[in-house]
Amino acid sequence: MIAFEHGLYVRIKELAEGPQPRPLSSGFNLETAYRVLGIHSPSETSEAYLIMSNDRDEIWFVSNRHVRTVQVSDAIALRAPLSGPGLDKPLENPVLKPPVQYNERDRRLA
Repeated sequence: MIAFEHGLYVRIKELAEGPQPRPLSSGFNLETAYRVLGIHSPSETSEAYLIMSNDRDEIWFVSNRHVRTVQVSDAIALRAPLSGPGLDKPLENPVLKPPVQYNERDRRLA
């Protein structure tokens, strides 16, 4: 099954014992947020693979275990720089909009 995702941005967090391919040796880096173009989940496994474009403009299927979410945005950029070492701040890129805010009390969109 392939699902097309709209606006999900992730960062690479490669696991030493994670499945192949290894994102950091496949054209991805730790300083960039990558737009997820789609999600593929083969029927013979419980693994999910995110379809993303790397820094060399190649399309890769990367295991969901190697990525962490950054934000959901309606931007169209394939990649954007991360601000700082982690997720403590939203992306500082004029193409990206601020992340969706949730009302914690009732878990609905604010």
